[in-house]
Parts: sequence; C-alpha cells; structure tokens
Amino acid sequence: MSEAGRKRRSARERILAAAVGQIAREGIDGVRIARIAMEARVSSALVHYHFATRDALLAEALEYSYAQAGEVRITGEQALPAASHAERLQSMIDGCLPTTPALTEDWVLWVELWLRAVRVPELRPVADELYARLHAWFRDEIDAGVKDGEFARCDPDEVADRTMALIDGYGIRTLIGDSAMPLDRAHAAVSSALARDLGLEESLTGQAGDPARKAARAASRPVRTAPSM
Repeated sequence: MSEAGRKRRSARERILAAAVGQIAREGIDGVRIARIAMEARVSSALVHYHFATRDALLAEALEYSYAQAGEVRITGEQALPAASHAERLQSMIDGCLPTTPALTEDWVLWVELWLRAVRVPELRPVADELYARLHAWFRDEIDAGVKDGEFARCDPDEVADRTMALIDGYGIRTLIGDSAMPLDRAHAAVSSALARDLGLEESLTGQAGDPARKAARAASRPVRTAPSM
C-alpha cells in the first residue's frame, strides 16, 4: 500500500474512533462533525469526504466497534485453546454484557442503532448484519459442542437466538442501572438458561460465576478513544 493510502486509512480510523466515543457520550443526534474532526486531528472537510451523512457515519462507527470487539474476543479464545465449549460460551456471555466501560460503550452504540433503525429504514441492514454475525458466533460454538458430545442435542440456531434475546433483555436492565437486575444476576440468569438448553447443570461451568474475575478479564479490552477495529 502506498504512503498516501496508509495516511488515508489512518485518518479514517481516527474519524471512526472519535465518532464511536462521541456517539456513546452524546448520542447520534448530539454528534458534531467539527468536534469529531478536532478529536481525530483532521479537517471537517475530510470527515464529510468519507461520510456523506451522520447516518452513514453511525453505520460505519457501529461496524468499526463490532470489528474491534471481535478481534479482542478472538484473541481471548486463542489464549484458552484447551477451554471446553461450555467455558468458551461462558466467556462469550461475559463479552456480551456491559461488564466494563468499553463494553458499556458498545451497548450505548447498540441502543443508538436500535432507536435510529426504527426511524431510518436504511440503517436496518446494518443491524441485521451485526445480529447475523453475533448469531453465527454463538450458533457455531453451540453446534461444535453438540457434535463433540459435550451438549445435549438441540437446535443451535434456536438456542443462539434465545441466548441473544436474554442478553439483550438482561443487558439493557443492567445498562440503565436497574437495582433489581445487577450484573451478577443478569450473568447468572443468561448462563443458567443456556445451560438448561444444552442439557448441563445449573450453570455452564458447573460452579458459581465470579463477576469480579470476569470484569477483570474483559477489562483487558482497550478503550477506543484512538485507534491502536
């Protein structure tokens, strides 16, 4: 790639990182191109060059955020090559609930996408694609566990959808600070429901969860105020 190409890519990544932070802090309606440009150390004209509208910027910022999260998740899985399918699913749940500031930022972006997609049909394919990726991530791990004899026979697609729905439902309550749904309760509820679907004991790992340990592991994920997706 040419030097000019590397510079363009770097500027685009800085714009996306700045947009992610601003959307999470202020919502899409509070996004100001001038402030994104200042944070990204580029001109406002360059932001407009890459993103014709704020909706286009939101769509790419969400995909950028998802890709960054995916890279960290993959790295985490590779660091535990001997983990069972149940342990990997437990880790996946950890990475999908708002357990850290970075994951909370992701959740705020998801909520922005949900609300915006209701009003702006052009954004719905973005939501569809992100959900499809998340569904495939869970489905493939569940399917592998069934084939290896670790889980009871089930429909991996249905179980993945049910798990995602539980994560969404419990996750939003923890995100807004619902006193009746603290993080440890939300995590235990999702884990127990998935374990029952898979024919396991009350929890995926057969022991009580440790929210502090999970949060510490997830905290290794970088906060994306600037690119280091």
